[in-house]
Amino acid sequence: MAAAEASVERAGTLLRLRGRLDRASVAAVWPQALAALDGVQGLDLRAVEALDSAGLALLAELADRLPREARRVEGQPPGLAGLCAAYRMNADLIRSEGTV
Repeated sequence: MAAAEASVERAGTLLRLRGRLDRASVAAVWPQALAALDGVQGLDLRAVEALDSAGLALLAELADRLPREARRVEGQPPGLAGLCAAYRMNADLIRSEGTV
């Protein structure tokens, strides 16, 4: 089965991401995500099929723009836990203290 093209849509106060978030798709997804970000409080990653470090960077930047007190991340796409560990981030895509 072919990977779905990456996309972003609003679902209430969630920003729902779909498909494969990788180096090839992040440049196209970024402006869509920014345009839909106003009022978003969380990221829905349940439909993300896979991601690489470029996808993680996208997610971390989006999460960083959400209100910290209400921020939530739903879903655990394949590869997310390993990338978060490698880049010293927690499940909410927040960098650990003392990292850059």
